[in-house]
Amino acid sequence: MAEHISFFDAIDANKRNSVILIAVMFAIFLAMVVAFSYIFDLGYCGPILGFFALLVYALIVFYQGDQIILSLSGAKQVSEKDQPFLYNVVEGLSLASQIPVPKVYIVDDPSPNAFATGRDPQHASLAVTSGLLSMMKREELEGVVAHEISHIANYDIRFSMIAVVFVGAIALLGDFAWRMMWMGGGGSRRDRGGGAGIFLLIALVFVILSPIFAEFVRFAISRQREYLADANGARLTRYPPGLASALNKIKAAGIPTKSANDTTAPLYFSNPFPSKIGSLFASHPPIDERIKRLQAM
Repeated sequence: MAEHISFFDAIDANKRNSVILIAVMFAIFLAMVVAFSYIFDLGYCGPILGFFALLVYALIVFYQGDQIILSLSGAKQVSEKDQPFLYNVVEGLSLASQIPVPKVYIVDDPSPNAFATGRDPQHASLAVTSGLLSMMKREELEGVVAHEISHIANYDIRFSMIAVVFVGAIALLGDFAWRMMWMGGGGSRRDRGGGAGIFLLIALVFVILSPIFAEFVRFAISRQREYLADANGARLTRYPPGLASALNKIKAAGIPTKSANDTTAPLYFSNPFPSKIGSLFASHPPIDERIKRLQAM
C-alpha cells in the first residue's frame, strides 16, 4: 500500500530541495566566473564584470521575460467574454489561493498542456492550449489550472525566471570563453609552466562542462517545482484524482507541444517533448511518479 503523505509535508520537502538546487546553480556560476578570470588573467576585474553583466541580464529577464515567453509560444490573450468556462475556473482558483486573477491566454496547439509565467502574482499570466480545453473534463481542467495557479501563488514563476537567468548567463560565459580561446586568448596563462598549466587545464574543462551541469540543475529545479505544484494544486481542489486523471490523459495522448522550445519547456504543466527520455535530461518528473504521489495523498 502506498504511503500517505500530507499536502504540507510534500510542499515543505520540495521547497527545501529547490533552495538547495538554486544554491548549486549559483555556485556553478561563481566557479565559472573564477575559472574565466583565471584563464584570461583578469584578476579581480573578472568577477566584478561578471556580476555586473549578470545584473543587467537579470533585470531584462525579470521585467520582460514573461512577454518574451508568451510571444515565443504564440499565446493570445482572452477575456471572460471570450472563454467564460475557462475564465470561471481560473477566477475561482485564484480567489481560493488569495491572489489576483492572472491574465488568461490560449495557445493554438492540439497538445494538452499549460504554463504560467510572470514575476509575481500581481504580474502573472496563465496560458492553456486549445488541446487541453478540448480534451479535459471540468475536474481535470481544474486540476491543471490549480497546478499552474500554485506556481503563481508560490512564486515559482519568479523562481523559474532566476533559473533561466543563471543558465543563460553560464551558457553565454562559456560560449564567450570558448571563442576567446580559439582567437588566442589566455596566452599569458599558457606561457606559464608548472602548476599554472594544470590549473589552466582544470579551468578549461570546467568552462566547457559548466553549461551542461547548469542544464542538469535547471531540469532538476523544474522537476522539484512540478512536484510542489502538484501537491499544492491537489490541496486547492481537494480532489487529487482530478489532476491524476488529467495526467493520465496527457500521457495517453502523447502529443508533442509544437509551441514549446528548449527554453520554455520547463515552464509547461507536462513535458512538451514526450519522446525525450532520460531522467537527467527531462524537464519534468515521470508522469507515472506524479500520479503515484497524487494517489498517496
